[in-house]
Amino acid sequence: MDILTDILKVTLASTVSLIALFFLTKLMGNRQIAQLSMFDYINGITIGSIAAEIATTLEGNLLKPLTALILYCVISTLISVINGKSLRLRRFLTGESLVLFDKGIFYRRNLKRARLDLSEFLFLLRNQGYFHLQEVETAILESNGQLSILPTATARPATPSDLELTPPRERPELTVILDGTLLRDNLKATGNDETWLQKQLHRQKMPPIRDVFLATCDSQNTLHVYLKTNKGTKRDLFE
Repeated sequence: MDILTDILKVTLASTVSLIALFFLTKLMGNRQIAQLSMFDYINGITIGSIAAEIATTLEGNLLKPLTALILYCVISTLISVINGKSLRLRRFLTGESLVLFDKGIFYRRNLKRARLDLSEFLFLLRNQGYFHLQEVETAILESNGQLSILPTATARPATPSDLELTPPRERPELTVILDGTLLRDNLKATGNDETWLQKQLHRQKMPPIRDVFLATCDSQNTLHVYLKTNKGTKRDLFE
């Protein structure tokens, strides 16, 4: 009976912890790991630890760790608001960008502040596809630890403006069929109707909508259709 009671307590505590963490995370906002500052990273670990404690506690009051969880999230949210209003506080709390390399010159003091040696710096360059330092105009270490690189004018990819071209305006491809289901709102957003879709499928000699795995419509009003198969490949194509 005690084991069953403990299981019920853990189940209840885990549910409360998960619900609280979900809503508090929504309050704090969605950011990728690479976008987190050191404070956000440490705060996230602490919040996760408190949530785990709530989920596994069998004795004592759940109110105390739940209050701590809410407090951490509220403080983190307030700091985010302050960062958006004060440049000085943002630099103090989240750090500032450091120029490590510019116009063929290394900024040694900034490299030391970033705790980077030359080998690590060159590794970060290679990790972004720059194997020749001559291709780099400026390298900046951002406050979140990411390295931003401005390539030299001769190393950067050509743009339409460089070639004096004016390509048509693009828009994201919209999914109109998903796993055999017609997405009517998306189809309407493309400016087409189901009659147009049926004609396009027939023109491309494709099966009915229910047998289409994915179909998208691009900015040129071209329908791209993808089918599915239950067959597996006989071997790993990339071994």
